[in-house]
Amino acid sequence: MNIIIIGSGIAGVSFAEKLRTLSADDDITLLTKEHYGYYSRPMLSRGFSRGDIEQTIIIESFDDLRKQNIRVFESATVTEVDRLTQTVHVQGIKDIATLAYDYLIIATGSAAFIPPPFRSYRDNFYLFNSLHDLIELRQLQQSIVNEKKRVTEWAIIGGGLIGCELASDLAVAGDRVSLFHAEDRLMERQLVAEDSLKLLAVMQSHSIDVTFKQAIQAIEKAGEKTRIMTEDGHFEFDVVIVACGFKPRTELAEQAGLETRRGIVVNQFLQTSDKNIFALGDVAELPGNKLYAYVLPIRNQALWLASYLSGQQSECWQVPNFKAVAKVHGFAADHPYVF
Repeated sequence: MNIIIIGSGIAGVSFAEKLRTLSADDDITLLTKEHYGYYSRPMLSRGFSRGDIEQTIIIESFDDLRKQNIRVFESATVTEVDRLTQTVHVQGIKDIATLAYDYLIIATGSAAFIPPPFRSYRDNFYLFNSLHDLIELRQLQQSIVNEKKRVTEWAIIGGGLIGCELASDLAVAGDRVSLFHAEDRLMERQLVAEDSLKLLAVMQSHSIDVTFKQAIQAIEKAGEKTRIMTEDGHFEFDVVIVACGFKPRTELAEQAGLETRRGIVVNQFLQTSDKNIFALGDVAELPGNKLYAYVLPIRNQALWLASYLSGQQSECWQVPNFKAVAKVHGFAADHPYVF
């Protein structure tokens, strides 16, 4: 079989490596926009309290994958999926414009979600979704230390999982952090109310200024600062980060005419509306409108699909038992997380 994988996160790489162990003869090609290697996205939220993060976050280099007889094209962009000819159109690969597949695995993950009211201010804030984002923000943080001889003043918009993890790590690293949340409690989608209160107490113990029910009216430049405007007034910071959740990267699937809703619609066999195309990870929307954006189920999907396509598995994928944990310094929930 000739199998193409789009995406080099935990879904795409775990699938490629498992399939190679199960089948020595399949042609496996992995296409990715990344160039750093295969890295741990969950470790991004500890990226400011660890000085060696740029090295320790890398799980495997792309050359390590190539040594397993997995063909990897890095810094490559898939521009189109042609289902009629079963080819993908690519940019960024010397002398190659199209690649053919028997099976296509879409493991493109998710992008940071930008609420519509914020989109006109996009040049005035940062996102936090990749190693590139982390490196850019660490460099900005260091430039403030070097030039202004003081800590960085950050604003985080969004009190969900990523916003809380990020705010916590920045505060532990010694910076000043303010968190603005539109709802009336932290991580309301994942925690029961009692644990939200416990989390708030932990955040405040780290000197994080948490403000609830905040409708952000504007994010504007104010000289060297960035100004957030709310109904309660305006506040200025060195850096503003919008951390309002994630959006599955469905653009290629939509262009190809696959069924999409919030994610790429798949059945219990992770198969899309095209029998030769499968989706894995953050981007896969299973029956019941379920998306599983957590490490354990994503890796489980990848290993299962490799077994299924290699003929080692015939039963449909089942959601494994898993527990999510917010990586907020000093916090442990007393109750199970909500999914």
